[in-house]
Amino acid sequence: MRNRWARRCMALCMLLSIYLLSREGAILTAKMGTETKGIIIIDSGHGGIDPGVVGIGGLQEKEVNLEIARYLEKELKKEGYEVFLTRESDKGLYEEGSRNKKVQDMQNRCAMIQEKKPLLTVSIHQNSYEDQEVCGPQVFYYTHSVKGAALAKCIQEELNQQLQIENPRVEKANSTYYLLKRSEGILNIVETGFLTNPREAELLATKKYQQKCAKAICQGILKFLKTVEINSKNMV
Repeated sequence: MRNRWARRCMALCMLLSIYLLSREGAILTAKMGTETKGIIIIDSGHGGIDPGVVGIGGLQEKEVNLEIARYLEKELKKEGYEVFLTRESDKGLYEEGSRNKKVQDMQNRCAMIQEKKPLLTVSIHQNSYEDQEVCGPQVFYYTHSVKGAALAKCIQEELNQQLQIENPRVEKANSTYYLLKRSEGILNIVETGFLTNPREAELLATKKYQQKCAKAICQGILKFLKTVEINSKNMV
């Protein structure tokens, strides 16, 4: 009788052990499945009461920025990155009762970057100029940021190439833009085109061109991160 009970207890213990091991394995697999390569923030410029540039045909910058940001989010997620948007709808980052909505909006964008501590941040914008012939994407980085300059170069080159820009620009340093001055970490302001240029405004209003912009920016980001990874390995 005792031997029978002992065998039963041993069998139960073995079954319990198998269950616990399989459960731990499932949890570990689930955790591994949710791991990402890191956080990237996409800032969609303007929003709410602030339309940004209002271009030809009444095309509003805030709308174009958000669409490109959404497409870029999808591209980066496919590559395994965790992505946060500073805004996901036509709303500014301010309280309705705020006396200075623009300042509060910018402060909240910087606060999100500080909280999330991303690998990098890309702020999507559109450009304008009194001469309607002026066109082409332009990427800005903070003057004193070496890594910001490297990221800007990668993104600028991809935009020039993939959008087939006839007169390509080069990345440009800036020390006056609020986000560049006040944000922590690596940040670029990416202006994908001029809404005051008839041809470019027409293109930027289309889903196809917005997706092309997003893919070019994504490829620039990936190129930069790959360079950083290679350099880190070489330093070990």
